[in-house]
Amino acid sequence: MNDQVLIELSQVGKHYDHTEVLQAVDLTLHPGEMLALMGHNGAGKTTLIKLILGLIQADVGQLSVLGCAPGLRNQQIGYVPENVSFYPMLTGRETLEYFARLNGLSRKAARQRSTALLDRVGLSPSADRRVKHYSKGMKQRLGLAQALLPSVHRGGSETAPSLLILDEPTVGLDPIATLDFFRLLAELREQGCGVIICTHVLPGLEPYLDSALILNRGRAVAQGRIDDLFVQADLPVSMAARGLNGSLRSDRVLQQYAQTDDRLVFPASQKLAVLQAALAYPALADIQVVSPGLPELYQHFLTQAETVQ
Repeated sequence: MNDQVLIELSQVGKHYDHTEVLQAVDLTLHPGEMLALMGHNGAGKTTLIKLILGLIQADVGQLSVLGCAPGLRNQQIGYVPENVSFYPMLTGRETLEYFARLNGLSRKAARQRSTALLDRVGLSPSADRRVKHYSKGMKQRLGLAQALLPSVHRGGSETAPSLLILDEPTVGLDPIATLDFFRLLAELREQGCGVIICTHVLPGLEPYLDSALILNRGRAVAQGRIDDLFVQADLPVSMAARGLNGSLRSDRVLQQYAQTDDRLVFPASQKLAVLQAALAYPALADIQVVSPGLPELYQHFLTQAETVQ
């Protein structure tokens, strides 16, 4: 195993009784990278997270987390479950100070770090409200603040955890809070923090990702760099434009992808050729190109896997 990566899994498998819940899964995560862990409920995502955290042991395969066996360096890992739960009668500040003390901080250090983290996740105005009055989105942010309590000393200063594992972290967040959330993750990644994000909220996630792992019935049906997965899938792209009908009659490139008189559908690998052909006709106007995103990529590989099975 390579201690220069945060997580390295090789041919990892897990079964309960006679049911295989994970089969021959490989995974590599480097510092500063964000990986999306995707799959339907029951696909094996939760089992994989438990293996990484050392809560359960694999039956086969090799695992290395932060350069050692899973569970030995969890003090450097932050985790936010899908349904965060806190003592309802404590305030947000009291909650963080409580967990900071459990992490070994002195009373003064716990107070200082809690104040800083509450500000970082945008909860300072509500820090002294009881958690029972928090919305789900506010509880999610408090959960993120708790996950940031573990820290690593790099270059003489205290920085983010080495690894964050986030389960449905944007559920309950409004669009502005979601953008703020990803800005914060970008800052953490610049400090070398690796991120695994498990989510069904796929639209808008793609620009923030480096890689993805798609599970189906315990098997990895797709994994790798996001750009490489899109190239591999070669999903259809659509283009619409005014004046396209006349161009179709005289251009063979455009003719072969015509769906209607004003709309083309073509493989992503042919996007450049089609656009070059279209731009050769000055009469075309209002050209609109719609490219597939992460939801379409996800559905493509799941459908492909089901077809094979």
